Amino acid sequence: MFWKTAIALLITVAAATLTKSAIVTVVTFLLTMIIVVIAEGVRIVPQQNAWVIERLGKFFRVLDPGLQIIVPFVDRVAYKHSLKEYPLDVAEQVCITKDNTQLAVDGIIYFQVVAPRLASYGSSNYIQAITQLAQTALRSVIGKMELDKTFESRDEINHTIVGVLDEAGRTWGIKVLRYEIKSLTPPEAILRSMQAQITAEREKRAVIATSEGKRQQEINVADGSRQAAILASEGQKTAAINKAQGEAAAIQLVADATANAVRAVGAAISTPGGTSAANLKVSELYIEAFKELARTNNTLIIPSNLSDIAGLVASAMTVLDRSKMTEAVVK
Repeated sequence: MFWKTAIALLITVAAATLTKSAIVTVVTFLLTMIIVVIAEGVRIVPQQNAWVIERLGKFFRVLDPGLQIIVPFVDRVAYKHSLKEYPLDVAEQVCITKDNTQLAVDGIIYFQVVAPRLASYGSSNYIQAITQLAQTALRSVIGKMELDKTFESRDEINHTIVGVLDEAGRTWGIKVLRYEIKSLTPPEAILRSMQAQITAEREKRAVIATSEGKRQQEINVADGSRQAAILASEGQKTAAINKAQGEAAAIQLVADATANAVRAVGAAISTPGGTSAANLKVSELYIEAFKELARTNNTLIIPSNLSDIAGLVASAMTVLDRSKMTEAVVK
């Protein structure tokens, strides 16, 4: 404002010197001052921005986005704030865990100005304030956890820090949207120990997986052998049953054939001349038996009384006669 007024006065002096006319000088002064007033009184606020106006050094109002009019020489734009979400990097710092282990941690804060007046007058530098508070809160949270727990509880750490920063940021006119840990870096010795632990755990899992595979393989083999034995025994059982049924059928057929043969012989004896034929057949069989004995042995047994042959034939015929009589009685 001061420089614009000074330029207007210089232009008026130059016009008065060149024209040496009071009217031209006054007109020039009025025109330049009108331009200065318009330039100072008209403000265009960009979208997602808020300008804080002070009147005579005291807070007056906040200008919203768009075309705005202020009173020159009385009002001034004291602060300009962006209402967009702002990422703020938090420098890496060393924290001490509950089990006395050093841990290098860095993160990033996402915040937004929600109250331009408080952001202007609540803190001399709210960015520095929120950064320092984030580091302090982070050290406090990490100090309550053991090293292994910190790697598993990132979400818990982030949520706790957001709660602390958001509560403090209310007096600064800002809202902390979220906090994210970018990295957790333990000392080199701890990293080597952790790597060795991870390697041992993986080897353990591999051994367990291998043993489980062998166990399952043995179970499968045993189950397969059991099933094979069951199927083999079932096959043997079926074969034995079939064989027994076949032998029974064969015996039945032989018995039936023998019975039919006996019946045929009996029927033949009943016919005229059948008895003589039977006598002749029995005699032939008797003689044939002696002939076979003579072929297979050096010693031949001959009955002391050759009349025994006729007696044997007569006995056989007696049996046949009795059979015929029994059949006749039955009929």
